[in-house]
Amino acid sequence: MFAVMGISGNVGGAVANTLLQHGKKVRGIVRDNSKTQSWKDKGVEVVTANYDDHLAAAFTGVEGVFCMIPPDVVPAPGFPDSVARIAAIKKAVLAAKPPRAVFLSSIGGEKTSGLGAVTTAHLLEEELGSTGVSSAFLRAGSFMENILHSIPTARTTGKYFAFYQPLEDPIPLVATEDIGRIGAETLLQTWQGNRFIEISGPTYYSPNDVAAALEKALDRPVTGVAVPRETWVDALAQRGMPADRSGAYIEMTDSFNSRWIDFGVPGTEHVKGTIDLITAVRSLTKRAS
Repeated sequence: MFAVMGISGNVGGAVANTLLQHGKKVRGIVRDNSKTQSWKDKGVEVVTANYDDHLAAAFTGVEGVFCMIPPDVVPAPGFPDSVARIAAIKKAVLAAKPPRAVFLSSIGGEKTSGLGAVTTAHLLEEELGSTGVSSAFLRAGSFMENILHSIPTARTTGKYFAFYQPLEDPIPLVATEDIGRIGAETLLQTWQGNRFIEISGPTYYSPNDVAAALEKALDRPVTGVAVPRETWVDALAQRGMPADRSGAYIEMTDSFNSRWIDFGVPGTEHVKGTIDLITAVRSLTKRAS
């Protein structure tokens, strides 16, 4: 039996499906039990725990646990929501002492500053790396699924507005299905101590590559457009991000663009996914239709 948090989402769902494909039993941990019938139909034991004392029970009697916290792109100062969730996971891990744990972290998780929204990954690694449980931290690249939000504009205007810049510079993108699969495969391994695993797609992709993939998937011309740095606050506000809470996203993006956040950290493993950009974008355009 393996306990998996976040089965309602892309990464956690992929972890659970991969474990089931390997013939393993899965205990899915959700905050809302109202939309889990499809998992129950697959034989998944579903338990409800909202970063509370129920987590320790959910982590008990299993071979391993997969843990994650929701992204906090518009955090309050000090990331209080993420800090509380990390503390709850740590308390549960210390109480249950599972044989091993895999945590969803992020590229840049080793840095102590200049991370913006990725700061939560550093906090997670710092707190959960000291439990004494053999742990693996998945430092995943930027999710290909984030492109989903750009599809309606690309479809109607033929433009892909990019914050990652310059447009020709490749960045590490990865499909969430690959992250979940690799996370599950890691859970099935045995190791001692802490591991840090960088996860990218088959190769790096530039914003221009994203525009080209959108062009193929949408069957219409699409051009990459760099959003001017001085307009980012207003541009993000137009997309629904409050101007007084966009600082974490902007700092994170600046750090990607300057390569302060990057792969190749000494002492880490690196695993490439198998899902390429055009495959992911074609799937996303179907979801956006």
